[in-house]
Amino acid sequence: MRRLSHWGAVCCLTLEWLALGLWVGGMAVLIGAVIPAVFNTFGGQDSGGLFLTRAFEGYQRFVIGAVAVLCASCWYRWWSGDQAVAVGRGEMIVLVAMVVIVSIIILVLHPQAVALQAEAFAAQGDAAKKAAFEALFRVLMPIRILYGVTLVLGVVLMGIKTNRSLTMGGAAS
Repeated sequence: MRRLSHWGAVCCLTLEWLALGLWVGGMAVLIGAVIPAVFNTFGGQDSGGLFLTRAFEGYQRFVIGAVAVLCASCWYRWWSGDQAVAVGRGEMIVLVAMVVIVSIIILVLHPQAVALQAEAFAAQGDAAKKAAFEALFRVLMPIRILYGVTLVLGVVLMGIKTNRSLTMGGAAS
């Protein structure tokens, strides 16, 4: 039973590609341009660190929007029952993995990193500062790795959608 109009499918898929573009492109810009610029421009670790924290918080807002769009669009495509835009198992697995990972970053690890960053900046004495920054970097390492994983998964999801488009004879999905 086809419940999705042609223009509904076009809008749905366009929003999905936009969301994936923001997710993947945003991370690529942060890694490739923003982080190097901050560390090559800002004078101290404190001001550069605070700037990057704010930059990643802004990126996280975009990712939350992307998650909402991707999930709503997948549900709508599934609900439509239209085979031209059907939601595949691989697509769902990758999307669920991306959502779980980014949820862990945003809800658990990032707030922990912000608290540790504040402690590190407020620490008095070399030994206390060193210990506080080491604790911060222990939390930042898994965050970096998980962001890298979501970047790779986003590219994989783009590949799945592109492959589906090509195998459906031009039907974008």
